[in-house]
Amino acid sequence: MKLMDHVNRSPAKPAVIVEGGQTLSFLELEQQSAQLANLFADIGLQRGDNIAILMTNRCEYFVIAWAAQRSGLYYTPVNWHLTTDEASYIVKDCGARILLADAELTNLACSVHQQTPSLAASYSVGGPIEGFISMTEAISGYPATPRDYEPAGSMMLYSSGTTGLPKGIKRPLPEQDYGAPIRIEPLMAEMWGFTAESSYLCPAPLYHSAPLSWSMGAHKFGCTVVIMQKFDPEAFLAQIERYRISHTQCVPTMFVRLLNLPDPVKSQYDISSLQAAIHAAAPCPVHIKEQMLDWWGPIIYEFYSGSEWFGTTAINALEWLAHKGSVGKSLQGNVHIIGEDGVELPTGETGLVYFENPQINFQYHNAPEKTQAAMLNDNWATYGDMGYLDSDSYLYLVDRRTDLIISGGVNIYPSEIENALLQHEAVLDAAVIGVAHSEWGEKVVAVVEPAPGYTGDNTLAETLKDFCRRHIAAFKCPRQIEFSNLPRTETGKLQRRKLKVQYATDT
Repeated sequence: MKLMDHVNRSPAKPAVIVEGGQTLSFLELEQQSAQLANLFADIGLQRGDNIAILMTNRCEYFVIAWAAQRSGLYYTPVNWHLTTDEASYIVKDCGARILLADAELTNLACSVHQQTPSLAASYSVGGPIEGFISMTEAISGYPATPRDYEPAGSMMLYSSGTTGLPKGIKRPLPEQDYGAPIRIEPLMAEMWGFTAESSYLCPAPLYHSAPLSWSMGAHKFGCTVVIMQKFDPEAFLAQIERYRISHTQCVPTMFVRLLNLPDPVKSQYDISSLQAAIHAAAPCPVHIKEQMLDWWGPIIYEFYSGSEWFGTTAINALEWLAHKGSVGKSLQGNVHIIGEDGVELPTGETGLVYFENPQINFQYHNAPEKTQAAMLNDNWATYGDMGYLDSDSYLYLVDRRTDLIISGGVNIYPSEIENALLQHEAVLDAAVIGVAHSEWGEKVVAVVEPAPGYTGDNTLAETLKDFCRRHIAAFKCPRQIEFSNLPRTETGKLQRRKLKVQYATDT
C-alpha cells in the first residue's frame, strides 16, 4: 500500500508521534515526502543514487526516508554517536549525493559536510546549519502531488563496525512501484498480527536497521508509530499506557532495565493493550526472558536475521518455553551448521551458521572480499554467528565467530560464561573476552558491571569466580574479573573491540 491509501481513509490520523509532542499526520507525511521526492527529481537524483541521513529521532526522519523510498533511491542512516571521521567515512563510502542533517547535530554535520566534497548539496532540518539549505524552505515551492511513476527505493545500511570499518550492505533495488510490500511486511502481518488498527512503539534510534524498517513497515499498514527520543524503562511503560500500544520491538538490555524497575513502578502502568513484544539484535539470557514472560505473559516473540536479509528464524513464546534459548526455526533459507573444515556438522554440534537460499542477492559495498568471505558457495551465506541445531531443527546461537576464545587449544564461547555471571544478583551486565597469554594463547577475562548496591572489588571478584565454578566447567571460568561499565550500542550489541583494546595487556 501507498501512503495515499491511508490518507484517503484517515488523513488526520497520526503517522508519527515523537515523545515530547511533535506529530505528523498521514496527510502531512504524504504531502511533505511527495514534495521532497519532487525536489530530488528536480536536482537530478536518479534511480539508484544515494542520500545520507544524519538525524536524531524526529518526524522529518520519515519524510526523508519515504521521499527516498518513493524515488528509487538508496538511503543511508548515519549513527550520530560516531566520530567525525567515522561518520564521514560512511557518507563518502556510500556515495551519497545529498546529506540531510539535524540542526541538533550542527557540529558533526558541518564537519561531515566539509570532509565530503563529493556532496552535491546538504539540507538542514529543525533549524539553520551554516552551509546547508533549509529542507523546509526548499520543498515549499514544490507540488505535493506524486510523480507519475514512483519506483521503490531501499535502505543501504552499514554494520556497526565492531570488528573494523563498517560494511555497507547493498541489495538490488526492487523492480516495482514503492507501494509493493517491503521485505518485513509479510512477517509483520502473519507472524506478529499487525493491522491498520495496530499502534507501534519504537524505543530505539532510527539510524539502526530494525527501528526504521519496522516503523516504515507499520506505516504501510496505516499504523501510528510512537517514537522515543531515548529509551527509559518507566517512560517506555508510560508510552504503552498513554497511546494504547499494541506492538513494540525491544532488545534484551531493555528487558534488563525494565526488570530492574521497582515493583510499584512496574504495576503502576496499564500495559494490557500490548499484543506483541518482539526482540532481536542480541542474545537474550534465558533467565531474563523467563522473567519477562512471567511479567508480560506469552506475547514475547523473537527473531534472528540480518540486514543482508538472506536468512531468518523466528520463535513464539510457547515454542521458546519448549526450546529455551533457541532463536527458532527457519522462515527463510535452510539452516546448515558448518565446521572449520567446511563439512556440515550433525545435530547438537556447534559450528558456523549458514543459510541456504537460492535468492541471496546482497553485496558489501566496495568490499567484494568481504562479500566472498560470507559465502560458502553461490547459495549459502553466513551472518558470522556460531550455533547448533537441536533434533527438532531449532537453532541456538552460541557466539560470533570473531568472539571465540581459544585457550589451551580449547574453544570457549563467551556467551556461556556471560549467561552464568548474569544469574548472580550482584551482576548488572557482563562481557567475556580473550586476552593474549604466553602459555595458553588466550585467557578468559570477564568484565562485570556491578548491580546497584554492590562494589566491584577483589571480594566480589572471588565470589563471582566461585559462582561460575558451580555453574560451568572449570576450564571455562574467568581467570580474571575486572569491573567497569560496558560499551554497548543502543541495540544492545556489545562493543567487544573496545574492551579488547582496554584489556589487551595481561594483568
